[in-house]
Amino acid sequence: MSTTSPASGLPSPDHAPRLREALLSGAFTVDGLLDRLGASAYAALARSETVPALRATRGDGVLDTLVRLFLLQQPTPYRQAVAALPLEECLADGWVARDGDEIRAAVDLRPYGGPEGQDWFIVSDLGCAVGGAAGAGGQGEGVVLGVGGASTTLAGITVRTPVASALDLGTGSGIQVLHAAQHATRVTATDLNPRALHFARLTLALSGAPEAELREGSLFEPVRDDTYDLIVSNPPFVISPGARLTYRDGGMGGDDLCRTLVQQAGDRLNDGGYAQFLANWQHVEGEEWQERLRSWVPRGCDAWIVQREVQDVTQYAELWLRDSGDHRGDPEQYAARYDAWLDEFERRKTRAVGFGWITLRRSGSDRPSIVAEEWPHPVEQPLGAGVQAHFERQDYLRTHDDAALLADHFALAAEVVQEQVGLAGAEDPEHVVLRQNRGMRRATKVDTVGAGFAGACDGTLSAGRILDAIAQLLDEDPVLLRDRTPQALRLLVEEGFLEPVAPLGR
Repeated sequence: MSTTSPASGLPSPDHAPRLREALLSGAFTVDGLLDRLGASAYAALARSETVPALRATRGDGVLDTLVRLFLLQQPTPYRQAVAALPLEECLADGWVARDGDEIRAAVDLRPYGGPEGQDWFIVSDLGCAVGGAAGAGGQGEGVVLGVGGASTTLAGITVRTPVASALDLGTGSGIQVLHAAQHATRVTATDLNPRALHFARLTLALSGAPEAELREGSLFEPVRDDTYDLIVSNPPFVISPGARLTYRDGGMGGDDLCRTLVQQAGDRLNDGGYAQFLANWQHVEGEEWQERLRSWVPRGCDAWIVQREVQDVTQYAELWLRDSGDHRGDPEQYAARYDAWLDEFERRKTRAVGFGWITLRRSGSDRPSIVAEEWPHPVEQPLGAGVQAHFERQDYLRTHDDAALLADHFALAAEVVQEQVGLAGAEDPEHVVLRQNRGMRRATKVDTVGAGFAGACDGTLSAGRILDAIAQLLDEDPVLLRDRTPQALRLLVEEGFLEPVAPLGR
């Protein structure tokens, strides 16, 4: 179902199954590309470097033809194209165009591997599949991008439990819809750009995925009467002095678009539902960024806000001026646009811009858990299960006071290792570190009590009994030790080092 009109000049999905069959038959898949190009040339494509792939596809085989045509946008002789594709149907539907004896691609097609080995294809504007957003320079206002790092990051952090309904807000070329369709009964996708909705339809059709409900409009306006179990969005979050490009500039001042998106999401979530966004936010002079973002969280929602990167205003302006290709144009115009960015930041007292993830969960609690932290370190993807576990731990801690915590049993998480750090040859370590090898891959320093407590957590004894035993070993007052430990215990549980378990033997 769709509430949008067809986008003129774009391919029709009518014969997409036939094209899909030809692409699969020609091994135009992630695995096929790796085998044909090699890891080095394949990785170079993600950096927008095409020369290694061109060198690897000098032959006239079917896969060579498909790579040059759709990934590298090279003109292909008619005789090679007709051997690789149902060419007349592709010409009639607008996937390719004929120029004399040569065939040219009308859109980008990029193979994309699903989480369970599915062979999917992302359809985007020409020049926007190779290297993701790096190919957007010089494109028109309504350009539709292919797969980029932001898209795959959001797909990786999304909670993937089975749900009745999911919403992809600002769908672009439709990558999040592909993922959502694997675990949601009903999927809705929205976008302000009607061309993006048509590209999402092409992506779904060519990937052999179920159709989604496509709605045109801004933010939650197209779905103002609906609620969902899952909402995801990789919105046009770029903070800029003007909305020049639909795919990146939301048309609101500063970070108002991301703030509005977060604030309005609460009313669109069903109980227990998740809303997960990528976002940019301003670091404003005289304000703590954590407090600023906490104020965005709607009533009745828990939140986990993770800042992954911070750029000063000059770095930020240069990044997005390069993205739009302004650095390759008129120097005076480039300087004027750069100056406009800095004027905008100065007017808003913005000293830096943060990038990261915002996850909401509608808990309905009158004591919401709102965690805002900076974590620029590598994490394990996919992280969706870890995100879900974070909120489950918040539920546990909210319902357990200190006495209940000490009465419970815990186990050290399976992926946690203990490291002793100190000078070589020293009799005792300077400190002990607990380190996760999965998920967020956190590390935390613990004292002698903490190390002994963590080491003894195997579900056999309650936390209080373990502390009593440690107090006896260290000749400490067990009452005082019990009094001062719950705060540290809460942190170990909150960050996933310890897990509540049923006592052994029950």
